Amino acid sequence: MPATVGRRANRLATVRRVTSRVDRRIVVRVSIVAAVAYAAWLAIGAFGRPYNFFDMKIYHGAVVWWATGHELYEFVAPETTLGFTYPPFAGLVMLPMAHLPIEAAGMMNALASLAAMAVVLAALLRPIVDRLGWSLWYTVALAVPLAAAIEPTRETLGYGQVNLLLFALVMADLIGLRWRSRRGTHVAPDDGLLLRFVYSGAWAGVGIGLATAVKLTPALFIVYLMITRQWRVATTAIATTIGVTIGTFGIVGDESRTYFGSVLWQTERVGAADMTPNQSLAGLLARLYDSIETPGLLWFSFSVLILALGLSRAAHSHADGDELTAFTLVGLTANVISPISWTHHLVWVIPAIIVLADAAVRRRDASRGLTSRAGSGGANSGLPNVNGLRPPIWYPTLTGLRHGIAAVALYLLFLVSPIWPYEHQLPEVSHYQDGLFGAVMENSLALALIVLVAALPWRPGAEPVFYADRLGRIPATARR
Repeated sequence: MPATVGRRANRLATVRRVTSRVDRRIVVRVSIVAAVAYAAWLAIGAFGRPYNFFDMKIYHGAVVWWATGHELYEFVAPETTLGFTYPPFAGLVMLPMAHLPIEAAGMMNALASLAAMAVVLAALLRPIVDRLGWSLWYTVALAVPLAAAIEPTRETLGYGQVNLLLFALVMADLIGLRWRSRRGTHVAPDDGLLLRFVYSGAWAGVGIGLATAVKLTPALFIVYLMITRQWRVATTAIATTIGVTIGTFGIVGDESRTYFGSVLWQTERVGAADMTPNQSLAGLLARLYDSIETPGLLWFSFSVLILALGLSRAAHSHADGDELTAFTLVGLTANVISPISWTHHLVWVIPAIIVLADAAVRRRDASRGLTSRAGSGGANSGLPNVNGLRPPIWYPTLTGLRHGIAAVALYLLFLVSPIWPYEHQLPEVSHYQDGLFGAVMENSLALALIVLVAALPWRPGAEPVFYADRLGRIPATARR
């Protein structure tokens, strides 16, 4: 009996040790998350601008104006020349907030945007953390405040913009493609019809279609889907956009005719091209020419070149089994070639940072395998074992280093956002007021986007979304 009691006491002591160790680990992780969130808050205060839901006030004022019987596109915000610039479908979606105070509408938008970003980050990071054996909740809990601190996110949240919600709609289709390529693996035999439909990914394309109906730039994703011959998804996206637009015509025909007949073509409604926050190619060229307007022919020529480059690289990324990088390249390309890309539009740098960081880890891990095989020596190693030819012991550390440095540099660039200390506005002040260095800083985010379109690496076999062909075979790249 005493022996039995002793064994039970030993087991209880072991359980207590394990429990205390787990508790300590959770406390440490929660403390780190809290510290990172606080540091992100400080960074927003240090590098961000004063935020007062400026854009949300315009949207809110416009829908209140519309709800009281006025024409939506006749609204002009007090003390500004700005009005509602989105398609009428966006006005219908925003109409319920006419019954809320501006601050409440802004806070609801911020919370919904943060929740959408957290879900997207969980989906994007899941394959990576599973491969590395990390904790998903801990990784996402660190990633959310880090992502919230950078320029596109803090501007979106602070101004009451919708970019993170549109970003989530587009990325939902990426998740749909992922599930569709693995159809049947998530569903148990007793799952309901709705759950089977969700995990089938048959709805992929609806997110892009809805995003295009709210804002026209996501239409570039439809072009990409057609280039990569993802016909069903492209058709779903087109049908969603057309269906929603026709439905909006049926509900608010006057506003729809006004928007597509005149408002859509009034580019001056959103501001001058050379304004510092416009970090598109058009804004870059206008500032380089020290002009309020963009040199049209030059912009068109370079836009066509960048469009071809971005879509070509996205198609190759898709063919090599990396759909996340393909989507990221399309989003970055849309940012570059759009006539106006305010800094809060540039949310596609978030997956770009993830891709660069994962590429660095993958290359390091691959080089470790190379070094270990070479280190085993002998004829069976398959690798040279001659002095100077065998990979040195520090080889894994340096392999992928440039991608890691690029990820950190990209994050820091969009965290600090050096465009604002060099902000200038014509005709009062030339964009060359602070010399060449000031001009480079004022255009630094636009230059980074162009470099990413041209050089963002993809990861072969990282996230294939190929469909099984008629014989039930999967392309070799997708099996890596």
